[in-house]
Amino acid sequence: MKQKPHKILFVCLGNICRSPAAEAVMQQLVDRAGLHDNFVIDSAGTYGGHAGEPADHRMRQAASKRGYALTSRSRKITPDDFETFDRIVVMDDSNYERVHRLAPSTEAAAKIYRMVAFCRRSDATYVPDPYYEGHEGFELVLDLLEDACEGLLEDLVKQE
Repeated sequence: MKQKPHKILFVCLGNICRSPAAEAVMQQLVDRAGLHDNFVIDSAGTYGGHAGEPADHRMRQAASKRGYALTSRSRKITPDDFETFDRIVVMDDSNYERVHRLAPSTEAAAKIYRMVAFCRRSDATYVPDPYYEGHEGFELVLDLLEDACEGLLEDLVKQE
């Protein structure tokens, strides 16, 4: 019997830096592990001002140098996402609070996780927004996302 796929939504503020990068990192890890059919991965933002836009060019450039293609378009998280996704993984405390307020029920709120909770190498308390940072900010975000996505995939595979 085929198992139900894991459905993961990554969320940041504008869905143009951190969450699309997390989506791409996680998708590549899943694909490399041969688990493509076991996962549905998407990203969204708590702010809809960038809806329909591609990821920030600086994040696309930094990610591309590591072999990731950021192809998604920005969208705002909706209450329906709580029905669609099993896990909603947020980048920082502000995202956590905004997504938590959007949750239609206690059960839905239990689907919200902090990205850094899955880090194995870093003790960061959040994934910082690189939008107003230089090149190093984007590299730091990618380092944290690679660490956390590896940990998240490991946790999900152990559960199977």
